[in-house]
Amino acid sequence: MHPTESWREALLNRRMLVCVFTGFSSGLPLYLLIQLLPAWLRSEQIDLKQIGLFALIQFPYTWKFLWSPLLDRYGIATRWLGRRRGWMAFTQLLLAASIPLFGWLDPQAQIGTVAMLAAAVALFSATQDIVLDAYRRELLPEAELGIGNAVHVNAYRIAGLIPGSLSLILADHLPWDSVFAITALFMLPGVLATLLLAPTADAAIAPPKTLQEAVVAPFREFIGRHGGWAALEILAFIFLYKLGDSMATALSTPFYLDMGFSKSEIGLVAKHAGLWPAVIGGILGGIWMVKLGINRALWLFGAVQLVAILGFALLAEVGHDLWLLGGVIGLEYLGVGLGTAAFVAFIARTTDPRYTATQFALFTSLAAVPRTLVSAAAGWLVEQMGWGPFFWFCFALGLPGMLLLLRVAPWNGDAPADKPQA
Repeated sequence: MHPTESWREALLNRRMLVCVFTGFSSGLPLYLLIQLLPAWLRSEQIDLKQIGLFALIQFPYTWKFLWSPLLDRYGIATRWLGRRRGWMAFTQLLLAASIPLFGWLDPQAQIGTVAMLAAAVALFSATQDIVLDAYRRELLPEAELGIGNAVHVNAYRIAGLIPGSLSLILADHLPWDSVFAITALFMLPGVLATLLLAPTADAAIAPPKTLQEAVVAPFREFIGRHGGWAALEILAFIFLYKLGDSMATALSTPFYLDMGFSKSEIGLVAKHAGLWPAVIGGILGGIWMVKLGINRALWLFGAVQLVAILGFALLAEVGHDLWLLGGVIGLEYLGVGLGTAAFVAFIARTTDPRYTATQFALFTSLAAVPRTLVSAAAGWLVEQMGWGPFFWFCFALGLPGMLLLLRVAPWNGDAPADKPQA
């Protein structure tokens, strides 16, 4: 099949539509935690150190591999929905029910309760991610991994426009309880897609016979396939590739507020300036991955991702400038969208289809460590260094992951992780 025909056909098939809904459902709760929640807390006069520590409530994203074998071994409503779709519907309904509860709390008087609720939302969201990643890996044939994951990432980032744009605009006109309730309603399309649209993808893959097998076999297979040292290099790359980007964007909304932008300006300019770069970048990223391969995409898209970090340093130097804000955020959405598309495709390619949930959860958990543990120090670093030097520091943190590409995804040739066993 001609490459042009392959990506066109891939974009138009039903599996790509399903990837749109999985990406949107996955992105919405995370962006609520990292964009809307900090903006709410900052507007309620919570200091930056406390807001920075709220990154720690995202630990479920880091440790989700601990309970991922349960989702490989057991199911919910499997007779009607199958093992994956049952868990998808269950976690999506939990998220839709829990997000409105933020609006009932007073951060000044109930900051501990806010933290516990945020941790619960993170737990439900991380569990949803486990099953969505496994479902997508089982749904997509090998030839569609690059473009399918690009569509997923694209929808994932577009979901950020709800808590990061629409909700912020509404917050200038409505009470916070209404804002959180409206935000939660955007989980319902994912529920409907899970129930009505998504096919059962795991029917041909038998679940592990025992819980012990579900826990041990994925690790044994991964190390056995690569060898101990190569496996460690892959894990180090997964940890480091988005380290600088994760820290740079950890406090993006408080950064915009500190630069003098209003919540409506952030909603209308900053977030919408990222819409079309995210859409175009996600689609082009998938198409380019078909032609370039995942390895070269990691190099090229990673370089754009690094340059995008420097845009924040420039904005910190210039200050309040709406045109510059739009340009910087547009570049950030383009660079990070491209880099994430290639990165997620690399992770999907690295998994074995027999142990999708646990291996995918392990790799994405490792990738989430910078966003949780490392980014928790972002508020302290900003207060010590200032915004400009902080972003240069984030740029430096992004370099080691790029250097590891020499080992795990060389420009010419296949990476060691290219060919999981059948």
